[in-house]
Amino acid sequence: MNEFADLGLSEGLQAAVASMGYETPTPIQKAAIPAVLMGRDMLGVAQTGTGKTAGFTLPMIDILAEGQARARMPRSLILSPTRELAAQISENFEMYGVNHQLSMALLIGGESMKEQEAVLTRGVDVLIATPGRLLDLIDRGSVMPMDVSILVIDEADRMLDMGFIPDIETIVGRLPAKRQTLMFSATMAPPIRKLADKFLSNPKEVEVARAATTAATVTTFIVAAKDRDKQSTLRALVQAEQPKSSIVFCNRKRDIAAVVETLRRAGVSAAPMHGDLSQPKRMETLEAFRTETINLLVCSDVAARGIDIDHITHVFNYDVPFNAEDYVHRIGRTGRAGRKGRAFMLATPKDQKLVEAIEELTKQKIDAFDLGTAAKSNEEDSLAATIEAAKAQGVDAKTIKAAQKSFEQHIPAFILRAA
Repeated sequence: MNEFADLGLSEGLQAAVASMGYETPTPIQKAAIPAVLMGRDMLGVAQTGTGKTAGFTLPMIDILAEGQARARMPRSLILSPTRELAAQISENFEMYGVNHQLSMALLIGGESMKEQEAVLTRGVDVLIATPGRLLDLIDRGSVMPMDVSILVIDEADRMLDMGFIPDIETIVGRLPAKRQTLMFSATMAPPIRKLADKFLSNPKEVEVARAATTAATVTTFIVAAKDRDKQSTLRALVQAEQPKSSIVFCNRKRDIAAVVETLRRAGVSAAPMHGDLSQPKRMETLEAFRTETINLLVCSDVAARGIDIDHITHVFNYDVPFNAEDYVHRIGRTGRAGRKGRAFMLATPKDQKLVEAIEELTKQKIDAFDLGTAAKSNEEDSLAATIEAAKAQGVDAKTIKAAQKSFEQHIPAFILRAA
């Protein structure tokens, strides 16, 4: 039975959730969804990876199902500290809102302001923004936030660390006093409590413990790579490991297609999984992965949630996740039901602090993986098997020796560099 039906969500949302493979809501979803649907303010102490984003996006979709946005006057506002987190929230709305007709805009730096203004002119039900870009557009008159009925402040502790609190106070000062406000933070430091007291009215408070451990059945590795070499490194890693069933995680949705293409060129049966896929295509892809017609999925964190398959042997992190908790949830896809699993993470020099945060959270040092040695061993095993097969078929020794010499002259470059 789908337990989301007990939370008061519409049938359209229940269908969207079920199509993604979810049956049981997380603790924060159980607490948040009914309260948000009732119009309560909320203060949630929860980390990324606890399901908190669905805890506010799902009820928001139902609340906003009635009504229509006016030009430049969004009906709801979600503030996020970074472009990447804002994009993940956007992907949540795309997937969960598949059976609704809500309009959405993503306002982040690094993207065309003209294009963003054009979307706003058509009117949006959900506006997801970083504080700096939103203030720029408010000052230009491109956003008039007097129709905002729901405000979400996500990752408030990171907003504090990044110095965004004055910007948030300015933004909130432009909003209607009568509104529903939801605030989420990984910690409850005194400045966060002060902010909550200022912005929230009689909020429901929910606290969820962080995920901090990795399964004993999963062996973890880190693979050093340069940004420009990440595709070739991943390709070599997959070829060396020969996974039976695996998931590759990308931080950015835009990288997924390129990673799928490079793996397919290497002969890997790979498919993408992200929020832009239609529900029928998503279900078709998941079924192919479940039956092992497809051996590898390249996913965003959001799209991978709901994949509940026990036979996954490997997890590859194409990027180091921005949140340490996401790492725990990613590698938890393998090593299930007592099976052994292997998890790899490609890391560049600039990822050092993110890696340290993961090791601090998990209390576990991640071993370095020698890709060159592993790949060379794999190639040599393959050559030995080929030679034995050739001998069994009566191929003469001279031909075999020539083939062996040719192999040694054409060892892939990544093996020679590492050897």
